[in-house]
Amino acid sequence: MGPHPAVAAIRLAVRRVLHDVLTEHDTGDEPLVLVACSGGADSMALASALAFEARKLPVRAGGITVDHGLQHGSDTRADDVAGRMTALGLTPVEAVAVTVGREGGPEAAARDARYAALDAAAERHGAAAVLLGHTRDDQAETVLLGLARGSGIRSLSGMAAVSGAAGRYRRPFLRLDRQTVRKACVAQELAVWDDPHNSDPAYTRSRLRHEGLPALEKALGKGVVEALARTAQLSRDDADALDTWAADAETSVRDEAGALECAKLFGLPPAVRRRVLRRAVIAEGAPAGSLFARHIEEVDRLITGWRGQGAINLPGRVEARRQGGRLVIRQG
Repeated sequence: MGPHPAVAAIRLAVRRVLHDVLTEHDTGDEPLVLVACSGGADSMALASALAFEARKLPVRAGGITVDHGLQHGSDTRADDVAGRMTALGLTPVEAVAVTVGREGGPEAAARDARYAALDAAAERHGAAAVLLGHTRDDQAETVLLGLARGSGIRSLSGMAAVSGAAGRYRRPFLRLDRQTVRKACVAQELAVWDDPHNSDPAYTRSRLRHEGLPALEKALGKGVVEALARTAQLSRDDADALDTWAADAETSVRDEAGALECAKLFGLPPAVRRRVLRRAVIAEGAPAGSLFARHIEEVDRLITGWRGQGAINLPGRVEARRQGGRLVIRQG
């Protein structure tokens, strides 16, 4: 008799990603793949599937757990999670403590600290990839949060299956729902820990998970999560196409000296023009994470609504101004 259907599903998802990693890292040695594990159901299921599949492939499999230090006893729990990963057969396994700042709110600050720690661990161990346990339900939540921010289709495209420097981060479970992943834990009798932050109404994503999505499903039917995940993929395809168009258009809207010509920018479709402007502002030193849609809209008005307005101040001490039919963007 084969494994439980949910266990088979998580293992297949991980196997596909491992085959991708092996294809991309055809160097003759065994690449190291790390799993980022909080001890929750999603990441424990991922750790178990990685441990199982890596034994059958020329892949080394290890694990990292990040202690955010936000709750009493979090260090003990991190050590416990590391012990569970070692018991699964993963090596190397490491528990990393981080200090969470305050910038951007508690959820964003914790995420920034976590990814910085995962990046550092991947570099330290020479890992080819880091697996993350985000499910289709997480993707649906991300799409709704993007929709609420009103920040365009890149925001609606959610999380990518492959992201980070050199495609470091992989999300094998993006096409699996949370229920399937949790059933896999039960079927394998995996001990899991539920982070109280995941049910704390002080956190936006928690409210969305426990109140917002259930309300949408009640009003619109059970297919909402799947539809939102499909929206993410369609939006990602569209955003990628527009980004490519903008990269190609960037050279055609500059004069011989490399200055941006307002008349040529005006002739571009708005979605492409705003991407060209965003790329130009970032190239001059504006941090991408601090550059919002409203900033780009202000710069765009120098092209589409020119009434002699002065320079526009942007994040990173970058300013944009219109001079003699040219758009000048420079760091002050």
